[in-house]
Amino acid sequence: MDHPPSERTLGESHSPLTRMVVDTLRDRILSGAAAGGERLVEGRLSEELGVSRMPVREALRQLASEGLVTIEPRRGAAVTQFNEDQVRELVEVRATLEGLNAKLAAKRHDAAKIQELEGILAEGMRLAETADSLTLTRLNQRFHDALANIADNSVLRDIMRSLRDRTALLFAPLNSGRGKQNWEEHAAILRAVIDGDAELAALLATRHVYSAAKMQP
Repeated sequence: MDHPPSERTLGESHSPLTRMVVDTLRDRILSGAAAGGERLVEGRLSEELGVSRMPVREALRQLASEGLVTIEPRRGAAVTQFNEDQVRELVEVRATLEGLNAKLAAKRHDAAKIQELEGILAEGMRLAETADSLTLTRLNQRFHDALANIADNSVLRDIMRSLRDRTALLFAPLNSGRGKQNWEEHAAILRAVIDGDAELAALLATRHVYSAAKMQP
């Protein structure tokens, strides 16, 4: 389900090397190549990526601020691993916000922005069963960001962006093999938005999050 790495602002203080390490590690995490709990050792990463330890250390701090990495004293960094309570809480909040997002999009119904969303949906439907998990994660993030642009609520958009990578980390290992289902659910949400059916759009978007998390509302 969730916001392309290239769009994230890292801040002026981050060097190009740090940005490269951040993007590389984020891609690994969101694609499921680096699993929850996996250790992220500075020395090993600096050697592998051909950089000094400083940009690796800064990148791990950045990813920790996004919730994708956990850094513990004397233990170092690891890919964040959620317990059952954290999973439930993240899904409940994400589902509620996505429902509101879709409801507002159906009410505001911007034709030009809907056309953009239709293009993303068409690409997702075409690639759903053939693309790798990272490509589908990025497309999913583009879909939800475009829906947020239609909803046109900057406060809601900012709150959702703070959750998207963390929930993408949660959904990555669960969504293997359900690419087509994801995009069929997106198509149903978009139809409700186009029809201006705010209540149905909200219901479908909420169910979509629970479906992706393999949980019951």
